[in-house]
Amino acid sequence: MALFSKAEQVFPVYKVEHNCMVSAQGDLTIGYKVNLPEIFTLSNDEYHAFHEVLIKALKLIPGDSVFHKQDWFIADRYEVAFTDQQGGIKGFLAHASEKHFHERAHLHHHCHIFLTKRPAQFKPYTSAVSTLMRKRMVPAQTTSDELWHDFEDSAGQFVRVLEDSGLVSLTRLGDDELTGTRNNAGILEQYCFLLGAGDQPVLKDIHLREGIRIGDDHCQLYSLSDAEDLPALCGPRITYDKYSTDKTKFSTGFATPVGTLLNCNHLYNQYIFIEDAARTIKKLEAKKLRLQSLSAYSRENAIGRDATHEFLNEAISQQRLPVKAHFNILAWTDKPEALKDLKNRVSSSLAQMDARPRQETDGAAQIWWAGLPGNEAGFPMNDTFDTFVEQATCFLNLETNYRSSIGPCGIRLGDRLSGKPVHVDISDEPMNKGITTNRNKFILGPSGSGKSFFTNHLLRSYFEQGAHVVLVDVGHSYQGLCELAGGYYFTYTEENPISFNPFFIPPGDYLDTEKKESIKAMILALWKKEDEGVQRSEYIAISDALFHYYKKLETLPEIFPCFDSFYDFLARDFYETMKQSKVKDERFDIDNLLFVLKPYYKGGEYAYLLNATSNLDLLQRRFIVFELDNIKDHPILFPVVTLIIMETFVSKMRKLGKEIRKMILIEEAWKAIAREGMAEYIKYLFKTVRKYFGEALVVTQDIEDIISSPVVKQAIINNSDCKILLDQRKYQNDFPKIQQLLGITDKETALIMSMNRNNDENLKYKEVFISLNGQLSKVYRTEVSREEYWTYTTESSEKAKVQAYTKKYGSIRLGIAAIVREESQAVTSNSQQ
Repeated sequence: MALFSKAEQVFPVYKVEHNCMVSAQGDLTIGYKVNLPEIFTLSNDEYHAFHEVLIKALKLIPGDSVFHKQDWFIADRYEVAFTDQQGGIKGFLAHASEKHFHERAHLHHHCHIFLTKRPAQFKPYTSAVSTLMRKRMVPAQTTSDELWHDFEDSAGQFVRVLEDSGLVSLTRLGDDELTGTRNNAGILEQYCFLLGAGDQPVLKDIHLREGIRIGDDHCQLYSLSDAEDLPALCGPRITYDKYSTDKTKFSTGFATPVGTLLNCNHLYNQYIFIEDAARTIKKLEAKKLRLQSLSAYSRENAIGRDATHEFLNEAISQQRLPVKAHFNILAWTDKPEALKDLKNRVSSSLAQMDARPRQETDGAAQIWWAGLPGNEAGFPMNDTFDTFVEQATCFLNLETNYRSSIGPCGIRLGDRLSGKPVHVDISDEPMNKGITTNRNKFILGPSGSGKSFFTNHLLRSYFEQGAHVVLVDVGHSYQGLCELAGGYYFTYTEENPISFNPFFIPPGDYLDTEKKESIKAMILALWKKEDEGVQRSEYIAISDALFHYYKKLETLPEIFPCFDSFYDFLARDFYETMKQSKVKDERFDIDNLLFVLKPYYKGGEYAYLLNATSNLDLLQRRFIVFELDNIKDHPILFPVVTLIIMETFVSKMRKLGKEIRKMILIEEAWKAIAREGMAEYIKYLFKTVRKYFGEALVVTQDIEDIISSPVVKQAIINNSDCKILLDQRKYQNDFPKIQQLLGITDKETALIMSMNRNNDENLKYKEVFISLNGQLSKVYRTEVSREEYWTYTTESSEKAKVQAYTKKYGSIRLGIAAIVREESQAVTSNSQQ
């Protein structure tokens, strides 16, 4: 390189035009940006299907062509964003989450495929004589429109076959993406100077005399270029032991150990040279004859003859496409002292494929230079090996990192390998793509699996995105989040019993049919036992009483709507009306009604229940928690609260605009659906909530409660396209029951059983499995900041600490901030000691 004063004198790419690269020797190269499947999301069958698709696509490429796949893996760090999409400062917990993930290291991956058409049997000229003897100075394909279009058509067919599989998508690279612009480095600059996608152009010195050094980066090149270095067996997939169990085998791509799983800066080049098959077989036949004639002189020649003979037999008998292939890993670091560790990482990754690593030294520069996009035809063919396309495609990297969803709705979860935050939409995007037909979610996780943390995190995310949230809780799991969100928290204690006012209508609201029906149902539930029938005359009488009660309120606005004023109306105005009619006592026993309802009237045992004067605007309040732990078995309070929950959420469904998301979450479902009324309500919810831009969520932890409940089995599971499971190792032996009940596939079972088997010991998190209608399944990290941890915690001692600090500092936000600050100071103090 030092012999030339200008780079263009040795640069192999002559021109870039019409979205194509033309080399100095007349080779044509088309490039594509590739979106691969996300890692850990393919099943065994999908790996084999992907492999077959690649074989079909490669067979469409004409002879004298080069398939070059280039995978970039560059160390990066997560950049924080302290403003939301509207430009405002993020909330307390969102800000804490950004701060927690600031500078989180991860491996950024992007992939390109280059198809190069070499001139058919064209050799570069070597002297003036050969130039004069030629009919053409350049190959015919370089100037022929017809040959160029033939190559483009072949490339188009190649792309179509790959994209029709549904596993991969390709985008043609344009001129600016190939050459770059003033502000963004192109593909050629990225390769020459080891720049990331989207980086600004930077010129670096390239040293090739003693190894490869580009700027401050010291490079090492490892190749698979000799059949002796290859594994004895290869296939589309390989078992990933870290996530496997004795009952489930977890799969990754065969080449994934040198791809996403190799945690260092590296570039994985994969070459498949497709030559004229007949010409290749003719050459091999000649080689076999040479080895035959020399076999008496050397045993190696005899072995080579037999191997060539077997290769030819397989090629002809099974119609295999013979190709030449080469694979190499270019790894680099800007720290010379880290080169040994780099070598160990690459060698270990190749060893996982049962391949023997070979570090290139003398030929490294030539192999690196041939990897420049557009210069594939200049690859040294003595560094390739003969194989079939079926075996060669096994060495292609098939996977990439987790990608974030595009839509604004979703939850922040972590990439499984690095914990890098990814935005996951499990509500709207799957609906828009036709993956799911509803937004309902079924969450299953045993105690201690991180279920409450995930659910808190999910609800907080949706609340911050404008959703109205109604919660039915039985363990105070959402008290901290409710207080931080400024919501209503309805719970029962002896000192502060639960209180509602279903008769109150907020200003601007109106008395609709749903409201009237819910009040009627509540009065009937207070009056009649479950096994008592309700006569039609009784129903009509109560309906008539409500009608005239609200008529009276219109004329006398000084009367406060509540149960007390309604009871007064029943005992006076309505009683007189009934006395005058002959319906009294015969068809409607109002005395009995007043006697049964007396405990809820002022001075009665339950006078507090239906006469609340605060927390009345439930329709506009965006976060409401009904905590039922102390009343779930109460024969009087539970039915009333159940009906109020029904009325509250149905009112939100019908009165709030369809552009507003509504969510209802029922924690520990079996306790809330023990009564028939609530069970029917849940059935109704799960079938109709999607029509109102809503979603219903049910959380449970015990297998037997799921299996034994026909409501859960029929109404909830069948109408929940999103199924979320947390650590199921506790139920590993009984999991086939859950698998059959939830319709979980073998692929999803392997994912579920892999959770939390290889967690980073330096970080505290639990993993969660999410299945979208069985079509899209992934495992994510649920990793949160310390502020989020103290908000979500369900440990009684920690909740007591939060409450104490809340009282001390005046708000839960300031209290949690003080706790986290003390934790940080303690860690700093311990590290200094």
